[in-house]
Amino acid sequence: MTITICEQAISDLQQEIEITAQIDPYDPLDVTWNYPSTLGQGYTRCIELRQGLELEIFQARLCDRLKIACPARPDGLRYHFHLLGQHQDKHTMVGDREFALYGSGLSPQEINEGPEQTALEVSVYVQPETLVSFIGDASGQLPRHLQHLIRPVEQEIYTRVAKLTPMIEGILWQIVRCNHRGMLKRMYLEAKALELVSLVLEQESEIQRGRQAVKPLNVGTLERIHYAKTLLLLDVRQPPSLPALAQQAKLNEYSLKRGFKQVFGTTVYGYLHDYRLEQARQLLELRQMSVAEVIAAVGLGDRQHFAATFRKKFGISPRDCLMGRGRST
Repeated sequence: MTITICEQAISDLQQEIEITAQIDPYDPLDVTWNYPSTLGQGYTRCIELRQGLELEIFQARLCDRLKIACPARPDGLRYHFHLLGQHQDKHTMVGDREFALYGSGLSPQEINEGPEQTALEVSVYVQPETLVSFIGDASGQLPRHLQHLIRPVEQEIYTRVAKLTPMIEGILWQIVRCNHRGMLKRMYLEAKALELVSLVLEQESEIQRGRQAVKPLNVGTLERIHYAKTLLLLDVRQPPSLPALAQQAKLNEYSLKRGFKQVFGTTVYGYLHDYRLEQARQLLELRQMSVAEVIAAVGLGDRQHFAATFRKKFGISPRDCLMGRGRST
């Protein structure tokens, strides 16, 4: 079943959510709201760390596929991390153990869609002036390789999706598991939030420097590359061939391969293989399918090769993952 929420329904749900607000007795700027029971079970926790810097933790079990109609709106910078779960919007498809960087500017009118799932997400919201206060120069300008992150309110925002690095994932778990209280908690979480921002910005700066030597993709080609990724993941058990994928995305094979490498940093089937492994890990952790069933579900037929690549990627065997050994919780 799919639930579609329009703008008016969002307003109605917001009123329902506000009633459930629970304020941390040690910190009035740390507020938790229950997730609407009609959509699932869970919570959203928002902590204002300082003016222009906010941390949000979202954890929920979504009972149905959810589509939310989001109006166009001006937005600040957002660093959105998935420890578990996935969602798709106009320009991004963020999967398990991935993150999205959203610059400031105009967030377009779009449909934000997520499947029935268990989600654990951490977001850091930063206002442009706050970012400038940390890393701007004496004239109030960001470093040249980061200036594209702050755009006028009438210009559509910059977006980029990438895999979580082990360092970023470790910091996210430290945030989720933080048991400090009061001022010590605020100092700890602000330091961790800024550490996340600095790691993402360092990565972004390196990418932008590298792109100077590469001819940038035009908007139309970029959209077709993202569409090709969506097509590729529609059925991971029987993905299209490269010629078929290129034809469906209205690209030639060379442009598809070159564009995929430029946008996602890997080959078409390298991306698919990583995605299959991530999906396999999530299915194993649910402990509702055998290893053989998981292999079949994600389209990885060679059990021996699957076990070797799974261990190399996650540092644990598929069977140990199924049994809950060595799992991060």
